[in-house]
Amino acid sequence: MLVLPLAQAATITKADYQAGKTRISADSKADKAACAALTANAKDICIEEAKAKEKVARAELEYAYTAKSGDQNKVLKAKADSAYAVAKEKCDDKAGNAKDVCVQEAKAIQTKALANAKMGKEIGEAKVDASQEKRDADYKVATEKCDGMSGDAKAGCMAAAKAKFGKN
Repeated sequence: MLVLPLAQAATITKADYQAGKTRISADSKADKAACAALTANAKDICIEEAKAKEKVARAELEYAYTAKSGDQNKVLKAKADSAYAVAKEKCDDKAGNAKDVCVQEAKAIQTKALANAKMGKEIGEAKVDASQEKRDADYKVATEKCDGMSGDAKAGCMAAAKAKFGKN
């Protein structure tokens, strides 16, 4: 009976953990080296994607080694933060309101992902907090879209956004 729980909580060995760290470092160097041929924002995006891949891989390796729920939440946070960093870098190709909307959408995606991680951690009251954070993130995106308008169109857009997301 005691063997079964131990089998379910199996983690990787210390040697596998060390090998994983070495592999991640080598992959990261190779990914960053592949970016050298690119120029301008394409290079920046490539480098950000390489950093994101490394950050997520390290968090996943740590979780595989420890199997702690706290490390599982670190994986979710790393994925959310990495996705945001890459999306934000991609927004640099845009200008004006389109760029502002792009950044707000990226931030909304990050906020939602972090809220989902929080919901997994603290089911009870976190659901309410996370739900509000998601709604606030979507509201920010909607208002940013309205900023590209003027006059009655902007006023109508803002009123619709406030009504949709329960703002006064």
